[in-house]
Amino acid sequence: MNESPLLPRVIFYGTPEFARYCLDALIVAGYPIIMVITAPDRRSGRGKKINSSAVKEYSVKKKLPLLQPENLKDSNFVSRLKNLQPEIQIVVAFRMLPKVVWKVPSYGTINLHASLLPNYRGAAPINWVLINGEKKTGVSTFLINEQIDTGAVLLQKEVSIGKEYNVGILHDILSKLGAPLIIKTIEGLVSRSLSAINQQISGQEKEAPKLTTENTRLDWTLQIEHIQNKINGLSPNPGAWTFFKNKGEKGE
Repeated sequence: MNESPLLPRVIFYGTPEFARYCLDALIVAGYPIIMVITAPDRRSGRGKKINSSAVKEYSVKKKLPLLQPENLKDSNFVSRLKNLQPEIQIVVAFRMLPKVVWKVPSYGTINLHASLLPNYRGAAPINWVLINGEKKTGVSTFLINEQIDTGAVLLQKEVSIGKEYNVGILHDILSKLGAPLIIKTIEGLVSRSLSAINQQISGQEKEAPKLTTENTRLDWTLQIEHIQNKINGLSPNPGAWTFFKNKGEKGE
């Protein structure tokens, strides 16, 4: 990696594959990643095997400095961040940052969100645009503030949604849109050619809440189009589900 003294020092926050793709783009572009912060390893699956995030696996492979804090307000963690003297922080698919953390860098803390804000604020925007049968979506960069996904928008990129799209397809498309948008956003902030614009609420916005057992269940009373949208919006993961009866016995 060829670092340039003109490029700002970056701390990157992220967990899933969507974030890994963005981190890789920053590395390829030569940005000095002074620390990567990702979720702690968790036990999951039937065997309760310890699993690492996609961002951790990538960071270990690339020998990037890495932290996996449980408590983002821990004084030792915050002190370490300040001592690193980051100029900018990038957040992609990570949990909410406390103010003491997002206020650290001089250029601010940028979040990449997989929707056209203020529409589809929340944890699962890629799923919900498909579930709701939207015709377009996109990615947004914005400055983090004290509320989730409400900060002033910096840049957005729109894309049409094909009828054949599922979560896997749309995820990959938005990843390829989001990574260069982050880089363009950083360039605009550093050159002071980019201004943040407050989100304008119309009252017609839709939310993107966390997926649960209840909201991923198929409702067979709906029209076939809505059922297909839900299947697409949950495929390949986490998957839609329903009850069925087999010889009088109820199953899933």
